[in-house]
Amino acid sequence: MLKAGIVGLPNVGKSTLFNALVANAQAQAANFPFCTIEPNVGTVSVPDERLQQLAELSSSQEIVPTRVEFVDIAGLVAGASQGEGLGNKFLANIREVDAIVHVVRCFEDDDVIHVSGSVDPGRDAEVINLELALADASQIEKRRERLKKQMRTSKEAQIEDAALERIAAVLDGGGAARSVEISEEEAALIKPLGLLTAKPIIYAANVSEDDLAGGNGFSEAVQAMAAKESAETVRVSAQVEAELIELGDEERVDYLEGLGVSEGGLQSLIRATYSLLGLRTYFTTGEKETRAWTIKAGMTAPQAAGVIHTDFERGFIRAQTIGCKELLSAGSLNEAKSKGQLRSEGKDYVVAEGDVMEFLFNV
Repeated sequence: MLKAGIVGLPNVGKSTLFNALVANAQAQAANFPFCTIEPNVGTVSVPDERLQQLAELSSSQEIVPTRVEFVDIAGLVAGASQGEGLGNKFLANIREVDAIVHVVRCFEDDDVIHVSGSVDPGRDAEVINLELALADASQIEKRRERLKKQMRTSKEAQIEDAALERIAAVLDGGGAARSVEISEEEAALIKPLGLLTAKPIIYAANVSEDDLAGGNGFSEAVQAMAAKESAETVRVSAQVEAELIELGDEERVDYLEGLGVSEGGLQSLIRATYSLLGLRTYFTTGEKETRAWTIKAGMTAPQAAGVIHTDFERGFIRAQTIGCKELLSAGSLNEAKSKGQLRSEGKDYVVAEGDVMEFLFNV
């Protein structure tokens, strides 16, 4: 399951956003620092209207969406890498996620305390990024010290040390580990370190309800910052997300349209996360169930089958495949077959976004 950590300074709206994204979560959203002492975890279904459409076509008994796990992590302050605030406890929680959702406050509200006394997205984001970089630099230093003895006899240790040296130089210059080009072998060797600045990052500009559609000067600053880092950015409103929880589906659509937006924060965040991590969705459908599966872009049909079960990949023969739009347009699988739209794909086929697949395999 994809895992995303929601991070940011205290009182930027992390827990409010988390509560809204994970409606049954019990995170305490209070107006004071460190209200989230332990990381709160919740899973959410990935919204995808194609699932319902395919389920209706197949008269499926069950719909199984793919899911994302969100982790609400306690607010970080300057000096966290040296143990300030919740310090290393916070940083350890980040090491376990696939991507970081960095919530940046982009709203003015005298009733919500700001730890620095004023709203400044660039400064606030820099505090977080600097602490992550300092923590990585410290970890790299300790790891390279341990590698010294191993380097005399181990080529792998030499390769790892060389990669860490390059990363350390970038960190010293104010950069992030994710910007350093490394080989697959190097990536595998340094992966156990869980470098924080190597995590893909999405900046979530948390704006007021009035600024959700058009943004404001604060959110524009976040977009500019993200562009320089080649990071994803989304504009969300924790305030709006909290309101959406109380509404039914139709009311939700009307409410969002009234604000001038077409989707809520959950959809925006998931779309950005999928884009950032290079993820794709394919489907299986039948009378028993219609199900969405998440894979990495570039996966072949056997690899996609392996996401369901490793036996499917090992015994892969071929995959009966059709695009979701084609199948829905045809109206039924039999009609798609009669039109010659159902394809038989082999081991080299690269699965496309929205493919509907049935795998044939040897047990």
